[in-house]
Amino acid sequence: MEMRMRKQRSVSALVFLALISASMATSESEFPFMVVHKKASLSSIKSGVQRVFVTVDIYNQGSSSAYDVNLVDDTWNSNLFEIVSGNTSKSWAKLDVGQVLSHSFELKSKTKGLFYGSPAVVTFRVPSKGVLQAYSTPILPLDVLAETIPEKKLDLAKRLVGRFGPQVSVLSIIVTFMYLMVTPSKGSKKKR
Repeated sequence: MEMRMRKQRSVSALVFLALISASMATSESEFPFMVVHKKASLSSIKSGVQRVFVTVDIYNQGSSSAYDVNLVDDTWNSNLFEIVSGNTSKSWAKLDVGQVLSHSFELKSKTKGLFYGSPAVVTFRVPSKGVLQAYSTPILPLDVLAETIPEKKLDLAKRLVGRFGPQVSVLSIIVTFMYLMVTPSKGSKKKR
């Protein structure tokens, strides 16, 4: 789980850096450049029920303001998820240069399984052009209601191994050595 979280952070960071570098290349023009980052995390509230917290951040890295900014994240199938709080869509009148907008919502899972989420879609208007569109970063697959080792038990095991691991290793080596010394080998039996 921890490895997957590190992988998700590194993938998100790479995508974010790629989008920032692309924005620098296009910053000479007089257009807004949207960098949209979507992230989701799971939280267990009781056995058989998990909540999904979704946050979408919209950054205007361009050189002009965007108007009529609309966010739509309709990848959450109503047969699989139920909205607990917030909405999967949101609108803002304006997003100035360098400003960040953030939108969050919470879902409750209805079924167990691996879920692949698509990017959220952001549309915005530029006075000299028509309506433009941007996509968020995708999320890594969510393993909803997966059977995992409870965190408390895992922490206890880590503490025990960290504290008593060297002693257990030494004792196991001594016991193995004594067993080998006491047990006769097959070649030492004398023929009569």
